Amino acid sequence: MDAFYASVESLDDPSLRGSPVIVGGLGPRGVVAAASYEARAFGVHSAMPMSQARRRCPRAACLRPRMERYRKKSAEVFQIFRSFTPLVEGLSLDEAFLDVTASLRLFGGSREIAAEIKERIQAETGLTASVGLAHNKFLAKLASDAQKPDGLVEVEPGRVHAFLDPMPIARLWGIGRRTEPKLKALGILTIGQLRRADGSVLQPVLGKRSEHFQRLAQGDDDRDVVPGRPDKSISHEVTFDTDRSARAELLAELQRQTEAVARRLRARRLLARTVTVKIRDHRFRTITRSRSLRACSDNTNTLYRMARALFERWRESHRNTPVRLLGMGVSGLEDAEKSAYEQGNRLDSSSEQSLDRVADDINRRFGDDALTHAQTLRRKD
Repeated sequence: MDAFYASVESLDDPSLRGSPVIVGGLGPRGVVAAASYEARAFGVHSAMPMSQARRRCPRAACLRPRMERYRKKSAEVFQIFRSFTPLVEGLSLDEAFLDVTASLRLFGGSREIAAEIKERIQAETGLTASVGLAHNKFLAKLASDAQKPDGLVEVEPGRVHAFLDPMPIARLWGIGRRTEPKLKALGILTIGQLRRADGSVLQPVLGKRSEHFQRLAQGDDDRDVVPGRPDKSISHEVTFDTDRSARAELLAELQRQTEAVARRLRARRLLARTVTVKIRDHRFRTITRSRSLRACSDNTNTLYRMARALFERWRESHRNTPVRLLGMGVSGLEDAEKSAYEQGNRLDSSSEQSLDRVADDINRRFGDDALTHAQTLRRKD
């Protein structure tokens, strides 16, 4: 998907269309999560400090992320994907690999399928997508990035070297900030140069990975599309604009995070076995505390009680310690429909489950925070 978060914001607010839009944290420690192409023209990119992004593009509309909204739009897009093939491997909310080999007889050629997917995404969601078409995942990913936004690029088997050779070596998966300068020092600047390089030259720099990188430079990638990878965990965290030490404020934030995580569990019909709390203090020391529940749960109160207990245990020895980051997550996830816990061996009372369902319905209708615990109102934005 093209500039997904920013595109959703422009879709929901037509006054933003054609203008620079930046999505991310708005405080002094905020980081850019996504930028529209209009903002990118000013040099704004994801992971950039928001303060720097604002200096580069002072006229941009800077917005906080609305993750539940993005997840909803993502689900609409993935539903379109699965109408063409069950072999859909999601990488994130806005990116996926599709294997359409078995769908060719039903829908026509691969290029026709790619074009139809793009058309349906535009018609049914109002968003644009860039599609890369190739015989393996590595090439398809690079092709999808080659003509953004709203592009469709096909890498035919006979054109692989012509496509890859001019690209900078940093486009190879795994060539990062440490490895790239070492290769450049050897005069290897492009994928084509790496492909043609002697293995004995690459070995001292890349070690055992030299063969792997040369295979990628050849355009070889034998990984299959793996659909439906189950979630291993669900988490939520926030870096505060300024350090927080007030217990009430921290607990309010923890409550808000637990509500968000529990909603995601219920939306995906999952139950969690383990609760984890993550705390980073003003000295950048990070502490994580985890504990398993007696039975799996998706109930907000059950998860919050455990998260709060973990937080309070940390606070006993760190009273008044300024907190820079606070996070809450769950793991040990099970399918709610298949889990035996769903048949009556759950910690949660039926009344708590009913309250969760009512809250979820209200928040779906009127926004994520339409109905929330009063404690979260203590949190300062």
